[in-house]
Amino acid sequence: MLARATVTVNTAKITENARSVVEALPGIGIVGVTKVTAGTPEVARAMLAGGVVGLGESRLENVARLRAAGIDSPAWLLRAPTPPVADDCVRLTQVSLESELDIVAALDAAAGAAGLRHAIVVMVDIGDLREGMMPDALPAFLERAARFASIDILGVGASLTCYGAILPDESNLGRLVALAKAAEAQLGKRLVVSGGSSTSLDPVLSGRAPAGIDNLRIGEAIVLGVDPATREAIPGLTLHTDAITVAVPVIEVGVKPSRPLGTCVQDAFGNVPVFEDRGLRRRAICALGRQDAPPEGLTPLDPGVEVLGASSDHLVLDVDAMPARPCVGDEIVFVPGYSATLALFTSPYVEKRFV
Repeated sequence: MLARATVTVNTAKITENARSVVEALPGIGIVGVTKVTAGTPEVARAMLAGGVVGLGESRLENVARLRAAGIDSPAWLLRAPTPPVADDCVRLTQVSLESELDIVAALDAAAGAAGLRHAIVVMVDIGDLREGMMPDALPAFLERAARFASIDILGVGASLTCYGAILPDESNLGRLVALAKAAEAQLGKRLVVSGGSSTSLDPVLSGRAPAGIDNLRIGEAIVLGVDPATREAIPGLTLHTDAITVAVPVIEVGVKPSRPLGTCVQDAFGNVPVFEDRGLRRRAICALGRQDAPPEGLTPLDPGVEVLGASSDHLVLDVDAMPARPCVGDEIVFVPGYSATLALFTSPYVEKRFV
């Protein structure tokens, strides 16, 4: 009998997904991004077994977790560090994504003091409006960054889809490649062109992306097996979409009205819910809440289960269409989407198992 909500990770499926991506893109270095699993070492090892060239993380705490587990592969910090943690950044990672000279200066000082070198990928904004300098600022940035004694300019990169939901295409990826070529001419050296994350897989695989992209930072496609732009399969790849599941224990089952009784006001999260009157329905209450994962990000494996919503600690399900009525102590299993996976791995109240 399940005691608490439990995430199960099938590491073999993670490895197979990573290998599928790596083998489909010869000549392109794939950095496996573990941040959605909070730097879980088992997931990192599975990605490395699939052939990724390094690991990407956005939090130094997660990189420290990987190092403590004995994982010494190259690590990329995907969110620029604040200057006070520059020492940790150069100690724990080999590469970071940068767009501010003040931070690069702090990294240079930290690397020099430690007798290390640190590589940066210079980030430009090509439309998504998250991190990255505007393209016309790139030449001056490169000119200044090239003067730092302990910093190596590894490449030029961009982020797409994560904030502005802008799709990678021939135009914006073409601009990135053109900027990288100009940067190579300016610096007189070959640069890596880091062309984004999982949403860049489709245009690259289909040949719609320009030649020149030789690095991608891939997380969701490997962990969840889908294109973040559509949450559907990626053409040209056969990926597992159930490498991660979450089982939730039932703590109440009963037949209740489908519409609450009385005056409706704001719920615990400031929303005014709307309910359809479907008459009496069998529903189950499970031991998982919004503190653990957004209910909108959970897809039941059983088609007879419908997610109705959640409070901070209770998940409310319509189970009227289930072939067999669930009982207290039974488990109901879901495939979590990106937002739910992120929250589940962050929640200390959710057990993690690896198979």
